[in-house]
Amino acid sequence: MDNSIRLLALRLFARVASTGSFAEAARYFDLPASSVSRHIAGLERTLGQRLLYRHTRAVRLTDAGERYYQDIRRVLDSLDLATEQVTGGAKQPQGLLRINAPVAFGRRHIAPLLARFQDANPAVEVELALSDAFIDPVHEGADVVIRVGALDDSSLVARQLATQRFVACAAPEYLSRHGEPRHPEELKTHNCLVYKGTRGVQPWYFRNYDDAPAKRYPVKGNLHSNNAESLVEAALQGQGIVLFPTWLLFDALREEALVPILKNHEALGEATREGIHVIYPENRLRSSKVATFLEHLFARIGDPPYWDG
Repeated sequence: MDNSIRLLALRLFARVASTGSFAEAARYFDLPASSVSRHIAGLERTLGQRLLYRHTRAVRLTDAGERYYQDIRRVLDSLDLATEQVTGGAKQPQGLLRINAPVAFGRRHIAPLLARFQDANPAVEVELALSDAFIDPVHEGADVVIRVGALDDSSLVARQLATQRFVACAAPEYLSRHGEPRHPEELKTHNCLVYKGTRGVQPWYFRNYDDAPAKRYPVKGNLHSNNAESLVEAALQGQGIVLFPTWLLFDALREEALVPILKNHEALGEATREGIHVIYPENRLRSSKVATFLEHLFARIGDPPYWDG
């Protein structure tokens, strides 16, 4: 296997490893799926190791494949960065920009700003993946990861994009039928629509607008969901009360389709105020496409963020 063929095989393997799909790798590189399979099989023969388990509906890495993928992905990233800088990428952003964001936040606040970004940077191709599960950008090969809420300790670079502000609210129809709670203690007599995600049920915290510690209040209702937008829709229909960040509720609040309640208390989704962060490996900032996207992102979101403006 000569060097040019080996490099193609490495790129094909990395794509299959990251997507779990020969078909997606074939589409991305504009090759027949049989050619992708042949190149990777040749790579396995050269290495004397099986890298992938091939099943009818799925492809997954072997233990050797997982180790090999982690090593070669860093090498390929460094090669792409060097190529970008030598070919003028430092002045003209170009290449594939891989972004990962939570589903609702990405759909509402990341996807809408990509058109203007790509109009200004036509040589940049964007791959936007939306997932509520935390991903390690180094492991997954993402350039930029956006995460909402508390961050685990990490060697990755994290910049706060915005502070996250929560609001408890309900439709005027619900409040006219059931009355408006005047204190968080009264929520136990109301139908609260509660988010239940990968970390379990989201707690509802409130505190007075001072330095008092936040207190968790028990809530219950007839609808739980792992999709926040579904709960907001139920609230819009007058089904109950929701507690969510303003980046999710700002349209409904602006149109007064949902009305804030308990305005003499600060609502929180955690015991402490959390933020929205942009996470990336440190070396990604040397890439002009990443640096340019971050500049665009922070400028468009604003400070304070436009949904709190």
